[in-house]
Amino acid sequence: MSQRVILSRLVFSGKSIRNLFISSSSSHSSSVSSFVLNKLLSNNSHFLSNTNRFCCWYTAFSTMASAKPKVVFVLGAPGSGKGTQCSKIVEHYGYVHLSAGDLLREERARPDSEFGTLIEDFIKNGKIVPVEITCSLLENAMIKNKKETGKNSFLIDGFPRNEDNLNGWTKQMSDKVNLQFVLYFDGPNEVFIERCLKRGQAGSGRIDDNLESLKKRLVTFENETKPIIDHYRKQGLVNTIDACQAPDTVFEKVQECFEKVANSNGTAL
Repeated sequence: MSQRVILSRLVFSGKSIRNLFISSSSSHSSSVSSFVLNKLLSNNSHFLSNTNRFCCWYTAFSTMASAKPKVVFVLGAPGSGKGTQCSKIVEHYGYVHLSAGDLLREERARPDSEFGTLIEDFIKNGKIVPVEITCSLLENAMIKNKKETGKNSFLIDGFPRNEDNLNGWTKQMSDKVNLQFVLYFDGPNEVFIERCLKRGQAGSGRIDDNLESLKKRLVTFENETKPIIDHYRKQGLVNTIDACQAPDTVFEKVQECFEKVANSNGTAL
């Protein structure tokens, strides 16, 4: 058999198998995908010959990898405008915005929540909630959104915030997602404090939008979150944005980050 014929069969088989996996994954059933994989890779499978078995492995696992959620971490001190920019990203690029803080506050407000009192105590004192709780809430939210909307790209706002968060995420979630990059909104504390106090005066409803809590949160950010940003910066994953500019100007810089990723992947976001 000529090399040209072998190559042609490999390409054809690869495309066919990939389509099978795309079809099975659309049902949101991992058991279906596992069944298809086992059948296709079985020695008795009538779909495959020894010649194209390698192609099956490659296409199967590349398809499974591409199904992982795409994640962008969004970090910045309180009042840096993360929420505003996340809303713009959602509108322009179709990402799902998951705020670790909002998820924790929602969980705290649920009457039947087993973590409610614990979460409230941590937030009031400007402390970081245990990573096990936060990772579980984030993972559940991603699973729910993918199932209900089919969307698989997420902005994770306000996480990871410290070394414990980072270690917990790495252990529990790093193999389950594709981390694209980290957006870091930077600026002076004075500007951020003023923004938060105005937000509190306008009736934000947040118990931590007061001067005492803000000072605690800013100290926590400086001591615990900035080392995490440095960790990702060493990996070349951090995009630093000047958060003191007007929201539209800030978003222009944000867009550059997303377009750069889209161009490097050769696909539109």
